[in-house]
Amino acid sequence: MAPASKAEKKAAVDAAAWMFNVVTSVGIIIVNKALMATYGFSFATTLTGMHFATTTLMTVILKMLGYVQPSHLPLPDLLKFVVFANFSIVGMNISLMWNSVGFYQIAKLTMIPVSCLLEVVLDKIRYSRGTKLSIGIVLLGVGVCTVTDVSVNTRGFIAAFIAVWSTSMQQYYVHYLQRKYSLSSFNLLGHTAPAQAASLLLLGPFLDYWLTNARVDRYDYKTASLIFIFMSCTIAVGTNLSQFICIGRFTAVSFQVLGHMKTILVLIMGFFFFGKEGLNLHVVFGMVIAVVGMIWYGNASSKPGGKERRSHSLPTNKTET
Repeated sequence: MAPASKAEKKAAVDAAAWMFNVVTSVGIIIVNKALMATYGFSFATTLTGMHFATTTLMTVILKMLGYVQPSHLPLPDLLKFVVFANFSIVGMNISLMWNSVGFYQIAKLTMIPVSCLLEVVLDKIRYSRGTKLSIGIVLLGVGVCTVTDVSVNTRGFIAAFIAVWSTSMQQYYVHYLQRKYSLSSFNLLGHTAPAQAASLLLLGPFLDYWLTNARVDRYDYKTASLIFIFMSCTIAVGTNLSQFICIGRFTAVSFQVLGHMKTILVLIMGFFFFGKEGLNLHVVFGMVIAVVGMIWYGNASSKPGGKERRSHSLPTNKTET
């Protein structure tokens, strides 16, 4: 009974972590959409800097209260992570601006095979045939229900390429650093959030001005928009934390595969709140394929040999306390 109880407990915690990520991710999309579309706050990079500043404040408070123990992350690893993470944020913003929605969605889908490649090359992970096929089904389903018009230009392709690889590397490093240095999600956030907040708040206003031709310091801040900015920053704390928890408990590939469930949920909520325009048999069919693929992936990857490491040579440094 003991092994079964332990497995059930892990499954329950995994499910709770995933639901936490889904709720906060979908919530922040809805809040940010309202903030940008309704109140005209189009400064995405600066807003992300505010998110990490709020997250930094949370980690500082938790350290003061004793809930987060001191830990160590070497500066070279911290700098590499921040570079990948910031290129991911900036690259995604520019890719969305320079590319059609269809090509932007295709670029996001390629993060799964890129993440797989990183795990195969860097972690010596081996995937079973069933796991590979299930990933393909997920990609097909999400592609069917999200990809519409597809047009691409040279600068858009370069932006998408940078965004995909930097995002994949950032998510790989979340799992890698937690495993190598025995860092909890709070510990890792405590190291990375201040550096990301400082760099994005410094870079954000200039990048946002370049992208939108509007200055964040000249925005007409009103009570309603400030409330939505506060809500966005508050939810972002949960989004950042839940991402680190999920990638730490699973892997970057599993996070990407299951992450497309959020895409499906956002589509469904959009149809629910904003009408059935765009909801057709084609979209529903894609959703069904994607969900079947996700269920198959969960089953296939959890079986013996479904996803296994061929080498266990990664050194582990215990957290310094």
